[in-house]
Amino acid sequence: MQQANKLELKLTQKLAMTMQMQQAIRILQLSAQDLRSAIEQEYLENPTLEIEYEEGAFGKEDPFAVEDITALAGYLDEGGGQPAYFTEALESRAEAAAPLALTLEQELLRQAAIAFGADEDTELAVATFIIGSIDHRGYLTLPLAEIGRATGTGEAQVQAVLQRVQTFEPVGVAARDLAECLRLQARSRGIYEGLVAAIIDRHLPEVAEARLKEIAAAEGARPEDVQLAVDILKTLDPKPGSAYGGEETAYITPDVIVEKADGEYRARFNDSYVPRLHISSLYKQAEGFDKATQAYLKDKLKAASWLVSSIEQRRRTILQVMEELLRRQRDFLDKGPEYLKPLSMKEVADAIGVHESTVSRAVANKYAELPGGILPLRQFFQARASREAGEDFLASQAKAALAKLIKEEDPKKPLSDQKLCQLLQEQQMELSRRTVMKYREQLGYPSSVKRKRY
Repeated sequence: MQQANKLELKLTQKLAMTMQMQQAIRILQLSAQDLRSAIEQEYLENPTLEIEYEEGAFGKEDPFAVEDITALAGYLDEGGGQPAYFTEALESRAEAAAPLALTLEQELLRQAAIAFGADEDTELAVATFIIGSIDHRGYLTLPLAEIGRATGTGEAQVQAVLQRVQTFEPVGVAARDLAECLRLQARSRGIYEGLVAAIIDRHLPEVAEARLKEIAAAEGARPEDVQLAVDILKTLDPKPGSAYGGEETAYITPDVIVEKADGEYRARFNDSYVPRLHISSLYKQAEGFDKATQAYLKDKLKAASWLVSSIEQRRRTILQVMEELLRRQRDFLDKGPEYLKPLSMKEVADAIGVHESTVSRAVANKYAELPGGILPLRQFFQARASREAGEDFLASQAKAALAKLIKEEDPKKPLSDQKLCQLLQEQQMELSRRTVMKYREQLGYPSSVKRKRY
């Protein structure tokens, strides 16, 4: 028997993610720096856009001429790189704004070129190899014998060159271990003597464990004197190379500026860093072009319109979120971190009528400039640390209270984690000793043994 074909009609609900929606989502979650880069890149690729910085317009002073546009079709056919007249102005601007900063390697090579004379080519080659073998902390990572084999010189000659490199800035650079690094700095300051020298040479492991009484007994000194010598050592830099960055420097740019006027907090968008985009009047000249060029311009105009709309939507969403945060976290702004209220992204999303994921993207990599400093927007959202005794309190509140207790403790009798736990419980913060220890470490405070002063 032949089975009859069945025709069924099903009604399903599906959300289609259009290109406009994808772009709006991508633009929303960009940081201010990334958004600026995206805008400038789109400006280079889309001739229907004009870009305007705070100090003036880019593109308006030199509008697209008809002869420039007639070259567009040829450019499209060739499939080559960006035409020069799209890039020259922006490239010159980027060159003018580029930061002048040397890496650690560049700085050491500069000093080596001065330190070694014209008749010291071999020594300069060895120094260059040594510098190339120094890590980001400032430490030499290869044995002298290996450097000698690689450069075709003897270990004694490498040692002599290393001693000269170790006189370079920053002081302590090219050391082979922590003791040598501290020794170089102590000698430079003229303090490599007595207990300071003894601790560097023999007792760094004990210092790391805060076993100051053992050091005092071994050196026949008082614990107070050992404490003073350790305090002096703490002024030295164990990672002298860390002061120098890599090729790129990361900067924080606030997306929103919050100001207090007449007792009220008001948010405004930071327009000083992100340039504005405008649709060019180019489309008015498109009628005289061939169909391929007209089609190209039509697509670019549509893309430009989407981009401008997405950027404006990003601006409105961030301001909406910020205004809601200011309304809900007024005590935090007035009184400090311990007054930060429990707040989830869903609560803010429901209040402004958007999805929770929209709020998450709106605060990702975003910063607000407050009267008291720059703060990540995510800082306004805090999970509850505990729900003991039917009372909620925040992790940030617990940390603030913990930091206050440690700052006010007697340094000769520092509070143990168990004691801190008890004192926090007296403030209605029911935290376990393990949680107290975790928060203390997150705040950067060592154990009570290491905090003890003599």
